[in-house]
Amino acid sequence: MEKRIYPEPIQTIASPEPFARQSFTDPREAVAALDALYRRNTTFLRDSFVALGNGGDINCKYRAYYPEVGVTTSSYSQVDSRQAYGHMPSPGHYTTTITRPDLFEPYLVEQLGLIMRNHGVPVVVSESETPIPVHFAFLEGTHVDGSIAERIKRPIRDLFDVPDLDGTDDLIANGTFEAVPGEPRPLAPFTAQRIDYSLHRLSHYTATSPQHFQNFVLFTNYQFYIDEFCVYARELMAKGGEGYSEFVEPGNVVTLAGETHPTGGATPSRLPQMPTYHLKKPGHGGITMINIGVGPSNAKTITDHVAVLRPHAWLMLGHCAGLRNTQALGDYVLAHAYMREDHVLDADLPVWVPIPPLAEIQVALQEAVAEVTGLSGYDLKRIMRTGTVATIDNRNWELREQRGPVQRLSQSRAIALDMESATIAANGFRFRVPYGTLLCVSDKPLHGELKLPGMASEFYKRQVAQHLTIGIRAVEKLAEMPMDRLHSRKLRSFSETAFQ
Repeated sequence: MEKRIYPEPIQTIASPEPFARQSFTDPREAVAALDALYRRNTTFLRDSFVALGNGGDINCKYRAYYPEVGVTTSSYSQVDSRQAYGHMPSPGHYTTTITRPDLFEPYLVEQLGLIMRNHGVPVVVSESETPIPVHFAFLEGTHVDGSIAERIKRPIRDLFDVPDLDGTDDLIANGTFEAVPGEPRPLAPFTAQRIDYSLHRLSHYTATSPQHFQNFVLFTNYQFYIDEFCVYARELMAKGGEGYSEFVEPGNVVTLAGETHPTGGATPSRLPQMPTYHLKKPGHGGITMINIGVGPSNAKTITDHVAVLRPHAWLMLGHCAGLRNTQALGDYVLAHAYMREDHVLDADLPVWVPIPPLAEIQVALQEAVAEVTGLSGYDLKRIMRTGTVATIDNRNWELREQRGPVQRLSQSRAIALDMESATIAANGFRFRVPYGTLLCVSDKPLHGELKLPGMASEFYKRQVAQHLTIGIRAVEKLAEMPMDRLHSRKLRSFSETAFQ
């Protein structure tokens, strides 16, 4: 038997020079310091990895830490009670680890600025005690020579820190985090490692870089909506943009305002699992549209990851089954409540938790329907009904014994059924992202009204374009609102993080 040779135990750790804690009263200076520290430490990890492939010391561990921002307040703050975020709930020391300050610069400047204003205290930038996994030091789009890893004669986990699932949970966002006495309390809903995990997942699922995501997100469960969105966006670019600066498609294919053809990127050989398109405005004020496919699992997966970007709102536009005989194909359903039988979030958000409608979202959607259809008041009720949307996890629910499901649907007063809307709304509630749902009735299975092939084609041509126009108009209305009004206090619990 061949004798196995074990490497000597690692006894030394190589790290960048210790970073001296710095106090700031200007949020932009604080973010600049966070960015410099993050760049230094991730560069150290990348350079060390390459050096090992070229014969560097394999008897040394290479480690660098995430930046950290902390704030201490010794008194309760008298803040405007209308503000949903930007203040600590009680005196104490609060911290959070930070990743990608370049990507989150406007968000960080706003959050830190609100804390400084509301509490009159500085923030402190330092190195945390959380190592940066080497995988997350390589940003999306970075080319890593596969032969380097092959030349390193020792397990990567011996030489670098790797992703730790203990640091990527959602205890803070779920409201189940319990601080250890004497330890700092969380300043933000997500840790740096949790954010890094999602940023890498977003690139994988959408085939677009996180930097392209906009603050207003439309989800759909049909490719027809994406096709219509692409036609709309390309025509807009050809006309000069009309306030939008560029259109980004999977593969980071970019068409600039005023152009008719892409100027960068490469179309992937096959579409990703959830094709994503970005109609961009300066300051991330545009629209991101994602085809999440069918089912609550996809809906949870993508919203778990989009949430770390802290969007201002997300809306579901898609097709549903109409449950009332008075509904017609093509009618709209504005959800003001949700019946949750999707089951994918039961462990994170119990089904007894109510998912409230958000007034700002509801009004924007209803006004958009009225403007696009030309109907208002009592006449609007002919084509749009407001009520409960049921979301299930069984696409072929009709094939089961009917008394149970139909009875529950009737008791809930549900007017429509789909497989994604309640999941998206529930995750919006869980992650404090304003949410809403406007669906279009595409069939009525309880009443034997299904689309024939020819009817389906005509239905899609006519209705999808109008539905998408309504969604875009609603987003434009939301974008005109002050963001501190849009981020509702309904989404905040008794003891919240200061960061939105």
